[in-house]
Amino acid sequence: MTDTHFGFERVPEQDKARRVGEVFDRVARRYDLMNDLMSFGLHRLWKAFAVQIARVRAGERVLDVASGSGDLARAFAARGAEVCMTDINGAMLARGRDRMADAGRLAPAVQCDAERLPFRAASFDCVSVGFGLRNMTRKEAALADMARVLKPGGRLLVLEFSHIWKPLQKPYDLYSLHVLPWLGARVAGDAAAYRYLAESIRMHPDQVSLAAMLRRAGLEQVEYFNLAAGAVAVHRGYKLG
Repeated sequence: MTDTHFGFERVPEQDKARRVGEVFDRVARRYDLMNDLMSFGLHRLWKAFAVQIARVRAGERVLDVASGSGDLARAFAARGAEVCMTDINGAMLARGRDRMADAGRLAPAVQCDAERLPFRAASFDCVSVGFGLRNMTRKEAALADMARVLKPGGRLLVLEFSHIWKPLQKPYDLYSLHVLPWLGARVAGDAAAYRYLAESIRMHPDQVSLAAMLRRAGLEQVEYFNLAAGAVAVHRGYKLG
């Protein structure tokens, strides 16, 4: 039986999606508030940067994978794109759909696994995934399927926590491994969920490794942009063939 990581814990591969789903079921109600608190609001700037370098034009089709509460999806829709939201977690997807409607916009919301996207090949001009890739069981399979649904000339954007500049590692560890669970306990009533968040960041591939994964998925002209001293990175790759 093949196993994988769930934070620092090793679990059977078939159990990870369920365990991650339980985490997001518990935190969905306070998800946006916690994002603001734990990033000091910086997540809004990171997402704005990802949207900017996606270079989405009005009328283009965008697939937002692991859409969550829909920040990226709403930003793309505001640029005139035709957006489809997906997430494996029903509670988070419903929150994103409702927030999209509150913004006066409508978008299809499809609950599905990113490793098996229910869309035809070459369907989208842009695919985005924001802070969701590290939670996926088989990241290589998910990236390959995202590449599959891209049109020739389309681009994939991955916004994700990454590996911080080494001199900042100790204070970052103190904050993320100790302060975040404390904050999660007091605001969201769930220290374990935010302990998993901190641990999952450390198990995620670094910037160079993730860039190589995008290339293996068939993307070209892959590059990455470090934000917050590398605590977060945006990877971009193009499907040229």
